[in-house]
Amino acid sequence: MSVLPDEGAGGAEPEKNALTPSESAAARPTPTTPSGPRGWLHRIRRVTQPTPADLDADTVGAGPRSEVSLARRSPFAIGFFVTLGALTAAGLVFGLYRISSVVLLVMLALYLALGLNPLVDRLSSYGLRRGISVLLVALAGLAILGLAIWAILPVAAEQINRLLLNAPSLLQELRANPQIADWDTRYDIISRVSTFLTSGELLSGLFGGLWGAGQAVVGMVLSTMVTVVLTVYLLASMPAFKEALYELAPASRRPRVRYLANEVFSRIGGYVTGLFIVIICSTTVAYMFLNVIGLSQYALALAVVVALCAIIPLIGSTLSMLIVSTVAFTFSPTQGFITLAFLLTYQQFDNYFIQPRVFQRSVSVPGPLVILAALAGGVLYGLLGALLAIPSMAAAMLLYREVLIPALNRR
Repeated sequence: MSVLPDEGAGGAEPEKNALTPSESAAARPTPTTPSGPRGWLHRIRRVTQPTPADLDADTVGAGPRSEVSLARRSPFAIGFFVTLGALTAAGLVFGLYRISSVVLLVMLALYLALGLNPLVDRLSSYGLRRGISVLLVALAGLAILGLAIWAILPVAAEQINRLLLNAPSLLQELRANPQIADWDTRYDIISRVSTFLTSGELLSGLFGGLWGAGQAVVGMVLSTMVTVVLTVYLLASMPAFKEALYELAPASRRPRVRYLANEVFSRIGGYVTGLFIVIICSTTVAYMFLNVIGLSQYALALAVVVALCAIIPLIGSTLSMLIVSTVAFTFSPTQGFITLAFLLTYQQFDNYFIQPRVFQRSVSVPGPLVILAALAGGVLYGLLGALLAIPSMAAAMLLYREVLIPALNRR
């Protein structure tokens, strides 16, 4: 008779076939990786899944990734790059300020080239090569400029000498007016003005003496030569110049940039062309009028003065009116008053009839913006700034209508 072991006394004896935990884990079946596309996805997930060691390294801030992040967030590195960027920007701004006169001449040459480009294209459409067309336009422009200088210099010198010689007698005649005579008795105005005009202090005050006058003349001649050379060069290479500008834009946006750039060039060229039309009208009218009232010997020179003053925005017509009327007054008061009345009437006709119709399609800039642009350009950069302000405002208004407003409407 067999005796069963007592369970309470010795406990259960472990089975001989039982496995340890390590052996159990080793004996546990390894999951098979499925084949096909799902197998590739399974392997990618296993490779990219972070391990506990990686999580511990990110927690304690160890490893190359944390070192790069620390270097990027270092206050010394941030301060160095910010300072370097600020110095670079300051250097660029200072350099542009120092060469601002050169930049203005380049912009003036570009605007003149855009204004003359339609004429060159018209000549090229007749079968002429572009180089020949540019040469003909340049020769015509230089001929007009030479004619203007030849017409105005002798007459201007004669009128200045006559004014300086007759100024004392004219000032003495002002003493017939009781109010002016009273002011002269108190402040000695007429004697001081007469001494100022006849002593040569006028030219010295305007140009800073002979040396200053020489510098002004040389600077004007050099600026004119540089502008002419740049204008001819830009006219000859205008198609290549435009294509080079278009290539600066990304390929996906190049058609839109091409359209906007062509519209900007068209506005600037239209303004310059319209300005030429206004100048031709005012010059022709002034020349015919001066011949009618008996100033034929000075008609050409005074017409050139009117043309030069018409280039100046806002005050050009008023300035030419004062100059021509003053010359007419030196001959007779009747001619002076007739000239003043006629030029004042033509100024209103030009401001409200000719210029709005000429610039309506080419510029499309509101009147207040034209005035503000001309004033701001004149204050910042003088006459050249005033000349370039209006076409620049026309380009800015085009970008405002075509780019900014549609972008705001999409939001």
